[in-house]
Amino acid sequence: MAIRVPAIMHVKQLLRWSFLSGKEAAFSNKIVPKGCFAVYVGEDQKKRFILPISYLNEPSFQNLLNEATEEFGFDHPMGGLTIPCREEVLIDLTSRLKRL
Repeated sequence: MAIRVPAIMHVKQLLRWSFLSGKEAAFSNKIVPKGCFAVYVGEDQKKRFILPISYLNEPSFQNLLNEATEEFGFDHPMGGLTIPCREEVLIDLTSRLKRL
């Protein structure tokens, strides 16, 4: 019998390498791997996540993008795609999408 680690822990480990706060992202290398895109998420301090472009076709992710459009329009203050939600919401969503 194997011990299963909760999916949220796996997703956090996967995303940890791509995590940067907004200030760090402004001064760091902004290279995004082919087939991925960067998003900034958070309420007070924005954190940077690198996600696969396949998420753009998912209805649940498109809902977040619609919220971003309503709040920010197409002018994103971080220079990248900014999504107005808590970090936990994005992690939960990506963990569910990863299982598909």
